[in-house]
Amino acid sequence: MSNSGRLFSDPKSRIEALRVRLLEHNYRYYVLADPDVSDSQYDLLLRQLSELEAEYPQFYSPDSPSQRVGAVPSGGFSSVAHQLPMLSLKDAFSDQEVEDFDQRVRTTLELDEVTYCAEPKLDGLAVSLIYEQGKLIRAATRGDGHSGEDVTANVRTITAIPLRLRGNNYPDQLEVRGEVYMPLDGFQRYNQRALAKDTKVLANPRNGAAGSLRQLDPKVTATRPLAFFAYSGILPESYQPAPTTQFAVLQQLKGWGFPVNPETKIVVGNSGCAEFYQYLGGIRSQLNYDIDGVVYKVDKLADQELLGNVSRAPRWAVARKFPAAEEITQVLSISVQVGRTGAITPVARLQPVAVGGVMVANATLHNETEIRRKDVRPGDWVIIRRAGDVIPELVKVITERRETELAVWEFPKLCPICNSAIERVAGEAIARCTGGLYCPAQRKQSIRHFATRKAMDIEGLGDKLVDQLVDAGLIESVADLYTLSLEQLVSLERVADKSAQNLLEQLHKSKQVALPKLLYALGIREVGEVTATTLAETFGTLENLAQADLEALQAVNEVGPIVAAHVYEFFHEPHNQAVIAKLLAAGIQPQIVTAIAAGGPLDGEVWVLTGKLSVPRSQAKKWLLDLGAKVTGSVSKNTTALLAGAEAGSKLSKAEKLGVKVYTEEQFNQLLDEHGIG
Repeated sequence: MSNSGRLFSDPKSRIEALRVRLLEHNYRYYVLADPDVSDSQYDLLLRQLSELEAEYPQFYSPDSPSQRVGAVPSGGFSSVAHQLPMLSLKDAFSDQEVEDFDQRVRTTLELDEVTYCAEPKLDGLAVSLIYEQGKLIRAATRGDGHSGEDVTANVRTITAIPLRLRGNNYPDQLEVRGEVYMPLDGFQRYNQRALAKDTKVLANPRNGAAGSLRQLDPKVTATRPLAFFAYSGILPESYQPAPTTQFAVLQQLKGWGFPVNPETKIVVGNSGCAEFYQYLGGIRSQLNYDIDGVVYKVDKLADQELLGNVSRAPRWAVARKFPAAEEITQVLSISVQVGRTGAITPVARLQPVAVGGVMVANATLHNETEIRRKDVRPGDWVIIRRAGDVIPELVKVITERRETELAVWEFPKLCPICNSAIERVAGEAIARCTGGLYCPAQRKQSIRHFATRKAMDIEGLGDKLVDQLVDAGLIESVADLYTLSLEQLVSLERVADKSAQNLLEQLHKSKQVALPKLLYALGIREVGEVTATTLAETFGTLENLAQADLEALQAVNEVGPIVAAHVYEFFHEPHNQAVIAKLLAAGIQPQIVTAIAAGGPLDGEVWVLTGKLSVPRSQAKKWLLDLGAKVTGSVSKNTTALLAGAEAGSKLSKAEKLGVKVYTEEQFNQLLDEHGIG
């Protein structure tokens, strides 16, 4: 099956066959929820297609499945007018309001009973998709209903949205409207990765979807877990045979390759609407996406046309919203939780209360600023809300119920887990424990990060084994990994002699490590791979970096005062010093990095590398360092030059926009020849 593209002798036919096969796989995965190949088989087909398209660029097609990785970043979004207004729906907040809606519809249509198409109301972002000759040509947000933002490049990265329609019975022109959303499991995985990297997390799935779709760089959108459900289609009047109902339109869209919400149902009358509302409310917590209500649409399209619209909403549809569940309870105490990256989150411990059918005993207070803004104190009576099945939130303090003056809660200065200092960098809302490698609350995640391929690259040290080692008290920090014995490892459940021996060999192998990888492995806040490399190249040794003062750290290119403060604080925390000393005593030998050549012909210049080069990027980087240049990972106004290899992308665009000198590889080789290098 994976060789289907090889059944044709000429490249064009092979490419087209692979495109058709991949489109069919997308349809089975996203529309039918019935994939017939594994992820690895799909990836193999996609790689074959990409290689063929690279070899035969004359057969390029913008609707190819390979073209979902993102385009050149936009300088902003242009405004596009909708062919027909994207109207909002009138909200109903009670059964009576839905009954009134049904009564108005029946009266206007002079019917005793009306059939409705009922579907979940997704909490996402509405978009309009325009297809011509079966190919996606434009995508836009709702905007003000009359015009929206052109987000075509970003929408093209969403695999669930077909770039080319299935079959051959589609109209020459088609507009499809639907909701872009972020599945809950994807949202959780994204935030878990963000926490592991100590980067910004998404506030909630809806904000995540909206923010992802409005990224100026489509390559960023391509990394976000976005999905799509179609909820309407606008066909030209000439299209035959034309569907006559809303539900039939959705089935037609499904046949053309669009995902349609599987919970969409036909219901009859007000009683049918009420039953569907109860049904959906009952399974709401089991869905893999957020919904905030139910949408009822008159099913017959002729009846919709007869009912018409008011200024901003159709008369033939209504959205029955789920209530935001709220209750009043008392704050018994306020404590703090220590997250995996050291983030200190205050939590209100509540008198347990049932909110929306769930017993709630805790509510997040987010950060110290939020506590002060709401003036939350132990003993207060408060309003708690659960909306969208998210973590309970403390909405408001009922200050008039304070019978006596309550003490103001003081944010702790020391971590309640490890007693390390808590720091809060100016301009940031989140306070953090500085215990780093020492703090038990951060220990497991620190060890997992330490073992990753980009860090110490310790194969065989998976998440479950880390949990076992920490829970059994065999390790308290990453340094303890190097004191483990074969006997200790095999004493753990499901750890055999062979796997234990392999892990010990991997640990021994990891002792010879490049300094940048060790710095990255230590998990210093906001020190990723690029910053770790820059610090290593600037200071040369771990000892030099650990002894650097704030002024020296801030002088490093692209290391500002915030990152410098994180690095300085990390190396001056006694617990971290003890862990590093133990690592060195265990035989960790960070390889000294050759410092930037002072006084070289490129002294003071800042270079960035991008694209595919004919030599390893590390080699090109070494040549630049030998000439005295600094090499950084991103283009800025301080960048002197950009070396652009094949398939250069966003960095090249930014360099051209900023007027940075761009070197081709040929020009770069001439530069090296001039200075006798290479």
